[in-house]
Amino acid sequence: MSYELIGISVLWLFLYGYIIVASVDFGAGFFAFYAKVTKREHVVNKLISRYLSPVWEVTNVFLVFFIVGIVGFFPDTAYYYGSALLVPASFALVLIAIRGSFYAFENYGSKQSNVYMFLYGATGLLIPAALSVAFTLSEGGFISEANGVVSLDHWKLFTSGLNWSIVALAIVSILFISASFLTYYASRANDQPALQLVRKWALFWATPTIIMALTTMIALSQNNERHYNNMLDLWWIFGLSVAFFLLSLALLYMGKNYGLAFIAVMLQFFFAFFGYGMAQYPYLLDPYIHIASSVTNESMAIALIAAFIGGLLMLVPSLILLMRLFLFDADYAKGKK
Repeated sequence: MSYELIGISVLWLFLYGYIIVASVDFGAGFFAFYAKVTKREHVVNKLISRYLSPVWEVTNVFLVFFIVGIVGFFPDTAYYYGSALLVPASFALVLIAIRGSFYAFENYGSKQSNVYMFLYGATGLLIPAALSVAFTLSEGGFISEANGVVSLDHWKLFTSGLNWSIVALAIVSILFISASFLTYYASRANDQPALQLVRKWALFWATPTIIMALTTMIALSQNNERHYNNMLDLWWIFGLSVAFFLLSLALLYMGKNYGLAFIAVMLQFFFAFFGYGMAQYPYLLDPYIHIASSVTNESMAIALIAAFIGGLLMLVPSLILLMRLFLFDADYAKGKK
């Protein structure tokens, strides 16, 4: 395997990690607000708060690693995406700052505020919506280059069915992932009222997730036929994704093995996400950024690979330790610590 393939594989793994961890965080914030609006905060919000308290500050570590790595490995991404994503990326950064600030105000302030909770819940949906625009742009047709100037066709992007289907898929996916995890977490805490509520949420958001996945596939076939055909060639990977989706849905419906159900959800998105990336190969931005021709020099690439593999080997055990000390500790989950 060439060093550029190793590099993009490691970076894709970081991005997958961010998607899972951030989805649980973003969805939990939205569900906390929704529960408050529907007068059910007494049922589930203590459980959600116990999850968010130890992990909300580390959510963006995966994203930072990915951004630094993608620019280091493929410098052209800074030139093309840096110009095209100026507005949506700036919007996402502002939302991340607002989210962190108002989370602190809501949880550590002396007064509870509906405004703080609304902003925390709303940013949980708006941040992934803004960041998902990068996937739309990577399909090509929205960015042009003339006389050394990169420009984005904002109107075409705004009216693109592919863009809105990807945005919708991002939103419903985070709600499904988050509700699935909270179901498992409620079962660990032996909190039956919360368990029944979040289990219903997980079952509800499963259907929109699979519908939007199919809708995105249809929109992709009309926008980037090469990518779509490559995905069809990798049908077995997406077949595994569907199989794990059905397994998670069956376990949630039967109301047992919630830990296995969440693992199935993670594997569902793992195969779908890596299948998507493999089908996009060899482009990071069709047709401007080719993985082989846009990679940095060999010595720099090898150094980055070593650094990021080392970072991954430190980050994952640290996250596991954090979860063992807090999230998966039975007494903590039950609110006894």
